[in-house]
Amino acid sequence: MATLGVQMPLSDLFASSSLSSLAESARKLRAKAHKSPNVILPVSREGDLELSFSQQRLWFLAQFEGVSDTYHVPLAVHLRGDLNREAWQRTLNALFARHEALRSVFVSVNGKPQVQLLSAHLGIPIRLVDLRGSSDSEVQMDRLCTEEAKIPFNLTSGPLIRALMIQLDDNDHVFMLTQHHIISDGWSLAVLQRELCELYEAYSRDEPESLPPLSIQYPDYAAWERNWLSGERLEVQSSYWRTTMADSPTILTLPTDRPRPAQQSFAGDRVEVHLDAELTRALNRLSQEHGVTMFMTVLTAWSVVLSRLSGQDDIIIGSPTANRNHHQLEPLLGFFVNTLALRIDLSGELTIRQLFERVRSCTIGAQAHGDLPFEQVVDIVQPTRSTGHSPLFQVMFAWQNNDTPEWRLSTLEASLRELDYNTAKFDLELEMFQATDKIVGELRYSTALFDRATIERQIKYLVKMLQEMTSNVEQATTAVGLLGSEESELLLQAWNETKQDYPDHQCIHQLFEKHVDLTPQATALVFVDQELTYAELNERANRLAHRLIEVGVKPDALVAICVERSPAMAIAVMAVLKAGGAYVPLDPSYPKDRLAYIMEDAMPTVLLADITGRDTMREASKLMNQAGHDGQVPTILDPNDQLSSPRTNPLVSGLNSRHLAYVIYTSGSTGKPKGVMIEHQGLVNLVLTRTEVFGINPSSRVLQFFSFSFDGCAQDILATLGLGAALHILPDHIRYDPTQLWEYLDVYSITQAVLTPASVENCKDLRPLTKPITLVFAGDALSEALIRRLQLVVPNGRIVNDYGPTETSVSAIAWQCPQGFSGDIVSIGRPIANKRIYILDQYCQPVPLGAMGELYIGGVGIARGYLQRPELTAERFIQDPFARDTEARMYKTGDLARYLPDGRIIFLGRNDYQVKIRGFRIELGEIEARLADHPDVQSAIVVALGEGVDKRLIAYVVSMPAEQLVYTLRSHLTSCLPDHMIPAAFVRLDALPLNPNGKIDRKALPAPGPDAFASLAYEPPQGELETTLAQIWAELLNLDR
Repeated sequence: MATLGVQMPLSDLFASSSLSSLAESARKLRAKAHKSPNVILPVSREGDLELSFSQQRLWFLAQFEGVSDTYHVPLAVHLRGDLNREAWQRTLNALFARHEALRSVFVSVNGKPQVQLLSAHLGIPIRLVDLRGSSDSEVQMDRLCTEEAKIPFNLTSGPLIRALMIQLDDNDHVFMLTQHHIISDGWSLAVLQRELCELYEAYSRDEPESLPPLSIQYPDYAAWERNWLSGERLEVQSSYWRTTMADSPTILTLPTDRPRPAQQSFAGDRVEVHLDAELTRALNRLSQEHGVTMFMTVLTAWSVVLSRLSGQDDIIIGSPTANRNHHQLEPLLGFFVNTLALRIDLSGELTIRQLFERVRSCTIGAQAHGDLPFEQVVDIVQPTRSTGHSPLFQVMFAWQNNDTPEWRLSTLEASLRELDYNTAKFDLELEMFQATDKIVGELRYSTALFDRATIERQIKYLVKMLQEMTSNVEQATTAVGLLGSEESELLLQAWNETKQDYPDHQCIHQLFEKHVDLTPQATALVFVDQELTYAELNERANRLAHRLIEVGVKPDALVAICVERSPAMAIAVMAVLKAGGAYVPLDPSYPKDRLAYIMEDAMPTVLLADITGRDTMREASKLMNQAGHDGQVPTILDPNDQLSSPRTNPLVSGLNSRHLAYVIYTSGSTGKPKGVMIEHQGLVNLVLTRTEVFGINPSSRVLQFFSFSFDGCAQDILATLGLGAALHILPDHIRYDPTQLWEYLDVYSITQAVLTPASVENCKDLRPLTKPITLVFAGDALSEALIRRLQLVVPNGRIVNDYGPTETSVSAIAWQCPQGFSGDIVSIGRPIANKRIYILDQYCQPVPLGAMGELYIGGVGIARGYLQRPELTAERFIQDPFARDTEARMYKTGDLARYLPDGRIIFLGRNDYQVKIRGFRIELGEIEARLADHPDVQSAIVVALGEGVDKRLIAYVVSMPAEQLVYTLRSHLTSCLPDHMIPAAFVRLDALPLNPNGKIDRKALPAPGPDAFASLAYEPPQGELETTLAQIWAELLNLDR
């Protein structure tokens, strides 16, 4: 359209269905232009000149960031042949005189930036470095070019362009030109190259220059821009961006290899992108068939990749535009480029064709309103700002359309030289262009966030998405598999090669009976001053089992057990299992209404209860009657009674490993607990993995810590007795006292203990243990800080992080902390034997390596389902599409996780408890880890309180009382976390509150008081006036001071 002298909007171009309609649109635009010509006129050079909007943004960034090379534009050209240095120098001086942009410097006048012009006679002096005769001239040349590119400019004094000539041989030179971005852009480099060639050719032949004079200069454009973009035109543009960017996401949360630093780093690197000729041809056809440009096609694919990586369906991608929509601007040098924020909606199960439409609409709309400078868009939108990332978007995509001119030098062979100069202004910057029959480019990335291998995978996802688009545009974007065969094999199969032989036909109590036969006199159980051998425990369990059979217990019959902590726990459990039934554990310390609900829901045929249990269940029965239920209690037996039943192992007809072993009730999202049905087979597999993971063997002394109603207790009892070890049941007064708990481990030489992190974190004085021990942590996240504390007091021990929902037979994933752990990532590890782990998106597609997704668990030990909850069972227990066994199922955990490159898994919290503050998705564990790094903090937990705009982070820390603790911790976090991750309040506690399972009881955390919100250290008022004012405000705000 430039040939016709018109600027046609992209929307008109796409609306023209034929050449004749396009010509008609152009004719109308020409007629309109003749009626109201929009000519840029020169302005007076008297006094200081205004900056353009784009220059103003860079100037402010420079003031904020200080002197840096982030916005340098280096160019290196290898020149082979007879170089006329005098003509080359004369050429540079002529360019300096011709373009006022090159002579611009930026001064502050009364706090406001203004442009001043350097004298045209200054020229651009060339610094010459002679490397002829040097043995390592290439190495020195690379070093010199890198150093030259990084030497900072002074925006105030200038000049903002400099030249370096390196002579390698008589006819071998490298010329380097470095400019500040505030006076140049990509288009300008092409203009400069053409003019440099034309001037040099003329001067080297002693001919006059023939460049046409410039009708205007960059300062004229800057003045025109401010006048042109005003009034109704400004309001239309502003209104578009205000509407388009309303409620836009604050940040694109891509999976990174390192936490985002509090201050954005501009260190970068790049990886090349190549699309072969076949794919390029297919993409060209695809674009033509669907009425989109190649830019839109690649943008569509890139947006899908970013969405799948981040888990977000509202994506903003920045895109530079030349912003030379006026023919007078085309021959100028200067910083014209503007940035468009392209907001792409990927919500819903869109087909690729439908996404094309959205991307085209988004792009056309943005370009039609692209006159408004990006910095003004930011001012209008007012996004939450952070020093850790750029506003509005963190990913840039550039499609280079302008043809790079050739170096037309008759006596010289010129070629661009790659520079070892890498910066990244954004998290990711994808740049692409079509070179003959191929599409090539590069993906630049922030090295503070990403490893090269991660970026290489992202490029593979982009190529895979583009290939899928060319094969079928009617497929849903959510159904497209981005993973290549190699990565799919790794994530779905190789890392799930956990198959091990185990006696899958046996029942769990038969493992115990095996050790009764092998070591009948070995200690099976210790409780305070009581001890039972394997033979004694087996006899008592057998007598009770026979009695249970007499009263009607058979395979899959439910038997409730409500006993206080004592040997009766293990006796009752083994008795029920031997009788063929499935036990339902009831902790008598639990709320009576919860116990009443479980009894009503489970409808057990028998209740095993000691005196405490009977009293508890009597109260629960009253609650059931008050609620209008019959409250009938089934047959009650006391496991402590001396029975005359046979003491031999009972034989139960038809009992096999697929019958139920227990039903444990866990908290439900509706507020009502749900019964998880676990079969023998999964527990047999679990028990045998405890030898490998925990190191349990017949000489072990294993602690029983967890509440009887928790599945961790089932593991303690069944694994210990199934492996021939001694089980130490802790009395309640020791369970709830961290100091006594720690002492018990030492006094009784406990070799294995499964605990919650909080049960140890609350111990103020962790003394060194004298004997080796394996400490296993489950039920809550294990922190770096606790590991470091433990390594000091159990130097010869092992620390294991164990993960597994009740629905997967206690455990599914485990990680042993390596010796010498020093701040590495705390993972939950890898799947245990015969378990399969998948990390999937909301459409059950595997997420790319490193991306966050929901954790699914398959393999042996998946629960039968939820008792009497068929709909919920069908929702959470689904067919495993990745297993070879078509009958295999997997459990949808609701937990978020991601893979590390080595196959370990990171737990990221609950899917339904994602914390978002001011648009930022926040990992609370990261804040807790940084708090725990402070020497005054023993342990910490961070929660989000409130809703919507009132939601805020509250940190609870266990520490000694300290003056200005809040200010100290806030300052500590500010040094290592971005603003949005700094808690609004800090509450000091002597210990974290725990529930009966030993987990942190978040409901018991106190509300923060006024002192918790202090942001600055207290400074007492000075003088009578300050004291009086302080007293007034203290009274109004109900504060002590």
